[in-house]
Amino acid sequence: MASLLQSRVPSFSSSSGIQWRPSAVFSSIPRRRIFTVQAKIREIFMPALSSTMTEGKIVSWIKSEGDVLSKGESVVVVESDKADMDVETFYDGILAAIVVGEGEVAPVGAPIGLLAETENEIAEAKSKVKSAGSSSQSAPPPAAFPPPPPLPAVAAAPHPPAAKVADGPRKIVATPYAKQLAKQHKVDINSLVGTGNFGRITPADIEAAAGIPPKKSAPVASVTTVAAAAAPKASATTFPEIPGSTVVPFTTMQSAVSKNMVESLSVPTFRVGYPVATDALDALYEKVKPKGVTMTALLAKAAAMALAQHPVVNSTCKDGKSFTYNSSINIAVAVAVNGGLITPVLQDADKLDLYLLSQKWKELVEKARAKQLQPHEYNSGTFTLSNLGMFGVDKFDAILPPGQGAIMAVGASKPIVVADADGFFSVKSKMLVNVTADHRIIYGADLAAFLQTFSKIVENPESLTM
Repeated sequence: MASLLQSRVPSFSSSSGIQWRPSAVFSSIPRRRIFTVQAKIREIFMPALSSTMTEGKIVSWIKSEGDVLSKGESVVVVESDKADMDVETFYDGILAAIVVGEGEVAPVGAPIGLLAETENEIAEAKSKVKSAGSSSQSAPPPAAFPPPPPLPAVAAAPHPPAAKVADGPRKIVATPYAKQLAKQHKVDINSLVGTGNFGRITPADIEAAAGIPPKKSAPVASVTTVAAAAAPKASATTFPEIPGSTVVPFTTMQSAVSKNMVESLSVPTFRVGYPVATDALDALYEKVKPKGVTMTALLAKAAAMALAQHPVVNSTCKDGKSFTYNSSINIAVAVAVNGGLITPVLQDADKLDLYLLSQKWKELVEKARAKQLQPHEYNSGTFTLSNLGMFGVDKFDAILPPGQGAIMAVGASKPIVVADADGFFSVKSKMLVNVTADHRIIYGADLAAFLQTFSKIVENPESLTM
């Protein structure tokens, strides 16, 4: 469960205009109160459900507008880059308004709903949403800008000088960058009315108040339209359009996979292949298979035992300047799911017995395919295992995941003819494993020694069941 209701609570005020903090204790106030309390409306923000999440998609609202919520109750289901998670509230109240509807996407930290303390604030919350929506609709669309020559003159239109504030106490809400600009240009931020959502003061408001003309690059603020307009040109020039083709946007998970794969290109990697005899492992698998043990669990256990003897292969380079030796051996295993790829993690795989490890793996796969994995169940891996041998693939290379030192690609076990030292021929089953490693912290000799240990464990697998 992720909890995420954050509050922006207005101050208490008296009829004389004196401001009070909500946490103040009114020990001297008579039983009959003479103070009035301003409406409390809290914003429900899009949560960061993982360290790599930058935006989230609303899968469904569990509650509807007008529903009464209790602390700890699930409100909305959010699709992160890896899983669907329920978001619960830290406060009691009423779901006054839904800002981001089902199927829509919002950046992390953006308001997706409003929570009212009482029914009296519901109308005010809805009016805020309507006013924010009408202001965004009334703003001139970026695509309507004139041709390039008169751009500077037109660009100033979207940001008229900020209006002055009416007298009286109020809460000032501004973005951090806007506050920095206000201090730099000596603009009294208390005298401005923001043009952002729910009255937020934006950097454009500060620049307008300081008399700074918008930069020529200001139209780039309309990233969606300008980028969309520029994209067809680039794609048409670089990649000829195929008649009848269909463009399908990435899902949230596919976007995360794409981002991670591009990020991995910045790491200097190398690859080492090693043939491993599997006759003994295959025989063991036939014995333990009826007990629910999978080949994936056997390979994960063997890899974990080998990593325990070669901790450098289980290490990580996070800053390009040092090693991080991980205290736990957490084997992440690549699993294909509908619409993407995810790596559930077998934590402390070297310490779990084979049967418990298999049971844990079965649970993780079920949760992964139902998109119910918790962040620590997919982002805590220290070494990754990718097995395409089950599909008959005999050899492939895997891309190193960001934040890890190595990944092992396991091919299919196939019978091959081998000759011994005396020149006699025989048939043995062998599989080829290829390991991709971060060359900043793992060297060829390290990887070769690890693969030798892994091979010995697989070829003599009795230790896997101990």
